[in-house]
Formats: sequence, C-alpha cells, structure tokens
Amino acid sequence: MISTDRLDLLPLRVEHAAEMVSVLSDPALHAFTGGTPLSPQALHTRYERLVAGSPDPAERWLNWVISLRDEGCLVGTVQATVTSEIAEIAWVVGTPWQGRGIASEAARGLVDWLAAQPVRTVVAHIHPGHHASAAVAASAGLAATEQWHDGEVRWQRPLQ
Repeated sequence: MISTDRLDLLPLRVEHAAEMVSVLSDPALHAFTGGTPLSPQALHTRYERLVAGSPDPAERWLNWVISLRDEGCLVGTVQATVTSEIAEIAWVVGTPWQGRGIASEAARGLVDWLAAQPVRTVVAHIHPGHHASAAVAASAGLAATEQWHDGEVRWQRPLQ
C-alpha cells in the first residue's frame, strides 16, 4: 500500500472490479484513450489478467486502486509498467472525483514510491489535448519531451 495525505493506493485485487465498474463507467473517461467503459464481467476479466502479471519476465505490471480515505470509496487507478530501469505510469480518476487534485496526489505518491525502487526514469504518454493529464504529470515532476509515441507526447522524469 502507498499512502498520501488523503489517499491509500491499494494493490489491485480482482474483487475491486465490482466497485470500479461504476467508477470507470463514464464514456468521457475514454475521450483521449479510446474504447468504451467495460462491462462488469469484462472488467473482472481484465483485473484477473492484470493481477496475474506480465507474461514477460522482464516486465512488471504494478497496479493500484485509489481509495479516498475520508469518503471510504474507490475513485480511480494508478499503474506502472516497469521494464529494466524505466517505469511507464498512467492514472485515471472517475468523473465525480475529478478536479479535486486526486490524480495529482496519486501520481506524486506513485512516483515517490518508484523513486525508492530500482527505477531510474519515470515516463508517461499524454495526448497533446489532454491538459488535465499534462497538469498531473507536471505535478509529479515529469516534463514534456520532443518525443512522440502513438500520437501522444512523452513526458519523463529522471529519478537518480
């Protein structure tokens, strides 16, 4: 578990799918990433796959749900895919909880935790029009680069 002032980042469990299906149900969450909200069964299956871990032994999948301590509910997810000494991170916060600094706080907590791991660089890929995600990345100390990947800007932060 990773704790911040208001949040607990809890290691993902398959059982979280039941609550997370409503947290992730707004189609607007997919505006920049594509796709549609998953059905309860599809999210359960996805969480089974994520919890099982990467089939590539050189890659680690680290996934947490974001618990808002005062409200006693799950509000989103953060994740890191670690290969070698690079961690690629991502986050999503349900629409009802956006605009409260939750994603920024969760991303900072994740990056701080990664800094204590054998990780040298943290990376995020952000759609150029997704200003809220760019603000989250900047809050976690990442800076935009000139590099692009699949139509998204690479943001990064050296840790060591």
